[in-house]
Amino acid sequence: MADERPVDYFAALDAADSLKTKADGPSGQLPLSDEILRQWTSGDLFGLTQSVGMGFDPRRVLGDQYLILSTQGGVRNPDGTPVALGYHTGHWEVGLLVQAAAEEIEAREGVPFAAFVSDPCDGRTQGTTGMFDSLPYRNDAAIVMRRLIRSLPQRKGVIGIATCDKGLPAMMMALAGTGHLANVLVPGGVTLPPTVGEDAGKVQTIGARYSRGEMTLEEASIAGCRACGTPGGGCQFLGTAATSQVIAEALGMTVPHAALAPSGQPIWTRMARDSAAAAATMHASGKNLRAVLTEAAFENAMRMHAAVGGSTNLLLHIPAIAAAAGVRRPTAEDFRRINREVPRFVDCLPNGPVGHPTVQLFLAGGVPEVALHLRNAGLWNGEVETVTGMTWNEILDAWETSPRREVCRERLRLADGIDPDDVIMSPTVAKQRGLTSTVCFPVGNLCPEGSVIKATSIDPSVIDQDGVYRKRGKARVFVTERDAIAAVKGQTDHPIEAGDVIVLIGRGPIGCGMEETYQITSALKYLSFGKEIALITDARFSGVSTGACIGHVGPEALAGGPIAKVRDGDVIEIEIDRNTLDGRVDLVESHDGISIAQVFTDRPPHPSLRLDESIPDDTRLWAALQQIGGGTWGGCVYDVDEIIRTLEAGQQALTRKAPNHD
Repeated sequence: MADERPVDYFAALDAADSLKTKADGPSGQLPLSDEILRQWTSGDLFGLTQSVGMGFDPRRVLGDQYLILSTQGGVRNPDGTPVALGYHTGHWEVGLLVQAAAEEIEAREGVPFAAFVSDPCDGRTQGTTGMFDSLPYRNDAAIVMRRLIRSLPQRKGVIGIATCDKGLPAMMMALAGTGHLANVLVPGGVTLPPTVGEDAGKVQTIGARYSRGEMTLEEASIAGCRACGTPGGGCQFLGTAATSQVIAEALGMTVPHAALAPSGQPIWTRMARDSAAAAATMHASGKNLRAVLTEAAFENAMRMHAAVGGSTNLLLHIPAIAAAAGVRRPTAEDFRRINREVPRFVDCLPNGPVGHPTVQLFLAGGVPEVALHLRNAGLWNGEVETVTGMTWNEILDAWETSPRREVCRERLRLADGIDPDDVIMSPTVAKQRGLTSTVCFPVGNLCPEGSVIKATSIDPSVIDQDGVYRKRGKARVFVTERDAIAAVKGQTDHPIEAGDVIVLIGRGPIGCGMEETYQITSALKYLSFGKEIALITDARFSGVSTGACIGHVGPEALAGGPIAKVRDGDVIEIEIDRNTLDGRVDLVESHDGISIAQVFTDRPPHPSLRLDESIPDDTRLWAALQQIGGGTWGGCVYDVDEIIRTLEAGQQALTRKAPNHD
């Protein structure tokens, strides 16, 4: 800081009489009754005192209470400029949605409350130890949110407002976990792409491209400044944040055409008002969110995920939301089945062939338009009810001839010169243009429990004519992301070269909290030789990652997974069939000439493999608890009953082992 003058902590006030010792307090009186005073708890009564103490009109204090729970971050001046920054654009403007929802509740003579549980930015923590807290944060935030909901005893419903990678899944888990209430989700929307410049996904590679001599210092400086076209909303690509918005709407947790609305615009604030109205109507009709979140709703969500080409991180979040809702958790086999049934027919960043920004997907019709195509193909559960009280069939029938659909699609044509049917195609047209299904789950001797690859995002130029990606290359093994990205940037004596297979181990839940490795995957996408490289890891990927990137390898290296046995120079074969969504990842030759069987039986784990020394204790606790609850394939959630059984079994075992001193 420039001004380092010492602070006088003991200076007198400018005006001593400005220091008040008492005040008159609110005027008027509470609208109490004999029944209220006799029957209500002291907490309920004191809550009324607190409400009027904050300035609320005592005559209206008995109205229905609704909690507006958001992930707001930062402090804005009235003109939108920052007093204090938030962590990311996604939570920067959501206070405006809180205000709009509150105004609607007041207009309906309700009593709005607001609470805030802010969230981190995965982009900001890429490549740092902050990423060790990213996925564990989701569970922690959901717990805090549920505690806040329960701590307002008289609430009738919750309007949950969230946008980005962990705050939004946490909010969905919290609302699902309190599904007996009239809960509605408000997606926080998206930021606009810059008129001139790179999107927020590509711009995260300026360090790698500069280091490899593929852009100048000036080009990097300009690109890094201009990527966010507007100050609020999630990033412009269909990464984890945007995919989570889409999934929330597909689950029926939002009002129609809510996901991916442009932040800060009238259509966006109207959504918040409509959502508050939906919550009030839901309560008045005696309905709740629990009736919405059925197995059929989760089937719709997985189909939507496949159709749009969504982030692989939703394989962690959808089962977690289902667990919170008390519904059967979807399995990898469910995702595999659905991705074989449902073609991808949406062209949105980071997928191709063009890669339209998310606001263009919204204008092309967003979730209702995609659902309309799915229904026409017999791939949508139309009788599922949403928080509006309408079924999906009723919503889609209305959407098809609605003025909103016509205006949005025409706006896309006029403003951007984009045909909406080039963003959301019919499945037939999508197949003709070479769009392929989304997620594949390769297995093999390096991932006997499975792995995940976003098959649709492999560069088409490295796919054989039969639709199969085949890769055979020598392993380059790393136990830290820092060392791997240094080799990708060419900053080591042995830099990554075309043909290599990067094997990044020890980065799963046990090792470091299952960090996201986007700085590697993004660099590979935007470096000229990156498409000739594959990546295999027990970590996970950002939703904007593309390329031959295989993650979620199970078991992870520190849990005894065979991936821990790989050494530099070993030969690995990868085969991904984008038609059948079958895949394999196999170690086929050892660098030292021993048999593959010997590698897996006799070779010790990599000598540098260890728990990351920077992993926080609370992340270690999260890793242990989620492993008991089913691990990454179970959504990284806490199965309380199973955890208690495990603890009791451990305590009994320790008791039996205790020496007898009698």
